[in-house]
Amino acid sequence: MRWNETEYAGWGRVQTAHGEIARPERVSSLEAILSEGSVPAMGKRRSYNDACLNSGGRAIDMTRLDRIISFDADKGVLEAEAGITIGSLARIFAPLGWLPKIMPGTGFATLGGAIAQDVHGKNHQVSGSFGQHVLSVTLLTSGKRVIATPSRNKALFKATMGGVGQTGVILSAKIQMKPCPGEMVMVTERRAEGWDEFLSMLDTSTATYSVGWIDTTARGDALGRGTLEEGELAAGNVLKHKGTLSVPINAPGFALSAPVVRAFNSAYYHKVPVKGRTSVKPLDEFFFPLDKIRNWNRLYGKRGFYQFQTVVPTAQAPALREMLKQIAGSSLFSPLAVLKRMGPGRAGHLSFPMEGYSLAVDIPNRRGAQALVSELERATVAAGGRIYLAKDALASGDAVKAMYPEQGEWAEIVNKADPEHALETDMTRRLNLRSTT
Repeated sequence: MRWNETEYAGWGRVQTAHGEIARPERVSSLEAILSEGSVPAMGKRRSYNDACLNSGGRAIDMTRLDRIISFDADKGVLEAEAGITIGSLARIFAPLGWLPKIMPGTGFATLGGAIAQDVHGKNHQVSGSFGQHVLSVTLLTSGKRVIATPSRNKALFKATMGGVGQTGVILSAKIQMKPCPGEMVMVTERRAEGWDEFLSMLDTSTATYSVGWIDTTARGDALGRGTLEEGELAAGNVLKHKGTLSVPINAPGFALSAPVVRAFNSAYYHKVPVKGRTSVKPLDEFFFPLDKIRNWNRLYGKRGFYQFQTVVPTAQAPALREMLKQIAGSSLFSPLAVLKRMGPGRAGHLSFPMEGYSLAVDIPNRRGAQALVSELERATVAAGGRIYLAKDALASGDAVKAMYPEQGEWAEIVNKADPEHALETDMTRRLNLRSTT
């Protein structure tokens, strides 16, 4: 197998790594690589941070291992290699009447990545996290194949769900799909004029899928204003998929300056009529809205950006409101901010979700950004919440361990599966995540 020396980054582009990467096309090639020693794996690198980086070391790009192994059309049980993307699964199987139960915010997330981060979607309050619908996972660990399920090698299975790739290289997985009437979504959009109304709308929503866009520039009585999208799967087929746009170069600094973002957010808020509106959209337009703009991360310029995502218990909603005030007062906001109501579902020790409210916001990498993120993280710990390991780029190990009380148990399982720590990444080293103390 050929190793290519290169520089690469996560989606936020703040942190980079230099090292050797191999892209095996066959399982036999992957097994040959790992027979010489374990190496961390990565997919499309849609994690925003250093979760997929291994500075000075080697990594395996799994994206060519993207084959469908089997599909039970009666039960909706799919087995596929780890490199296939969730968007590909949706495009292939929705016309056949099936859809992954959990669809993250980008269709470029791979099956292996969705498991490693135990991703959630717009239906978390209804269906939980991705790992809760994984029936089995095949790992290559310590030079051998291991199959883990909720009842077989169950400790290893739990540590793999949301386990950031530390239990072994995920070769393939079997997942339960859900029936789907077609390739369309019936979408209802409504305005929320402020924070309290927004939370009330989230709490009372009965839709299968719901997600809120929130205006991080709004202050005063308008603080927390935004729009809520509620969706239900609908019959109908997409005759032709729309083409994609692309951001060809890094945008200049003024592209997302405070006046520009304020103007954009105001226009985006007012595009939804006061009385709301209902429309029918293709699946990918509803589930993966940003995927139609290739390389949209270049909009933040060559310095990149951070994404901060937190979830706090429902009783701590005032703490989340204070975080929003900090962001609005910082001028480090962007048009991309999401507010969601989450349920309790999670599959692993380090899985992000908890019952409560989640806020995700992009923060341009400018002066003051690191200090703002640190303040938001401290507020999260104080509120009894947690940050998402697929997004965090700045937290300390002590803070993360305080947010994830099962980390020690997870570390014991992982260190047994990978005693030489060969699967560690820049993120696990930064957070000292494999430590049991």
